[in-house]
Amino acid sequence: MQKKHLILALVLYAFSAVGSFSAFSYLDKSKVVLPGTVGSDGVQGGETLLGALLEIDPAAPRDQACPLNGALYSQIEKDTWETRRPLFVMIENHPEARPQSGLSKADIVFEAVAEGGVTRFGAMFYCAAQIQDLTLAPIRSARTYFLDWTSGFNLPMYVHVGGANVPGPTNALGQIVDYGWALENDLNQFSIGYPTFIRDYNRVPGKDIATEHTMVTTTEKLWEVSEEREWTNMSPDRKVGRKVVEGSDWKEGYDGFSFEDEKPEIGSATSVSYDFWSGYGDYSVAWEYDAEKDAYARSMGGEKHMDINNDKQIMAHNVVVLLMTEKGPINEKKHMIYGTTGTGDALIFKHGEAIEATWSKKTRTSELELVDSKGKNIEMARGMIWFSALSIGSEVEY
Repeated sequence: MQKKHLILALVLYAFSAVGSFSAFSYLDKSKVVLPGTVGSDGVQGGETLLGALLEIDPAAPRDQACPLNGALYSQIEKDTWETRRPLFVMIENHPEARPQSGLSKADIVFEAVAEGGVTRFGAMFYCAAQIQDLTLAPIRSARTYFLDWTSGFNLPMYVHVGGANVPGPTNALGQIVDYGWALENDLNQFSIGYPTFIRDYNRVPGKDIATEHTMVTTTEKLWEVSEEREWTNMSPDRKVGRKVVEGSDWKEGYDGFSFEDEKPEIGSATSVSYDFWSGYGDYSVAWEYDAEKDAYARSMGGEKHMDINNDKQIMAHNVVVLLMTEKGPINEKKHMIYGTTGTGDALIFKHGEAIEATWSKKTRTSELELVDSKGKNIEMARGMIWFSALSIGSEVEY
């Protein structure tokens, strides 16, 4: 039986790879200012990429909170995201794959080692992605701990290119089957292929890129597939776990993080740095607090971490370090395991302040919670939340 499954997977992969090899011109990165609009960063008359989807009155109040990170948006943006479910997208971080596309517009990002000291991102796109069709790249494979984090958000669309499939605890593809995701939320390039997913060998002009770093998609293409499969937010007969729920909102039963109503004074933790593995300097992370933007600017490997979509440095309003048990490599593929359930120590950086916290996640499908020493939920700043999972005992300088 396993042999038959392997043959089928190889056939699907070959078919999608052939389609994905088709020629593709990278989206024009030139920018236009749309008259009478507000950019997705909240700046009036702001720049947006070509292909803007919504026209927003700059005078319209921005009083609609994103359910993922609390950032405030207009009613028209909310009306659009209410018809959809979030995207949880696997994006790679090998130096040859940089700069990535889309990370600066993620609502939430999870970061952890995929294998061999190489980190990977699980980026959630929902609220900030409504004003324009975002190019996302390079898309890579599934890992079991990212499945755990995905599961805490009431089944967003899980976007990946294949995944770890060695029998045992790291078998992400097997777990996707076991969880029933193929009928609920799994957007695997192997089963979708061209033109939703395309290999773009010119995605970084002037840079020779190996095939494994070239897979590209966009937010609108992914939501189109979701709609075709009736995996929209309020679709009739939407499956939740093993049950069918008619007309359900993905936010039903989802509490989410708590958010501040007032900004506290700026603290002294304005520089933050850490390594995932000793000796792997290409993945060393540094954050510098920008008081004007009230956010941390990210650097990696000693260079500013840029988004090729808009040539901007990635900024996070909240930087959260999760200290977790780390095991691996545990097989010939050098796959890793993180202890994503239970409790552990955490550090939260926002407004230039450092907060010692505890993270907790009771089960795979439970929400990730961040509490203080009294067990009270910590209020996050409104805006991007960036999680980095480090092994227990890792040094964080600030």
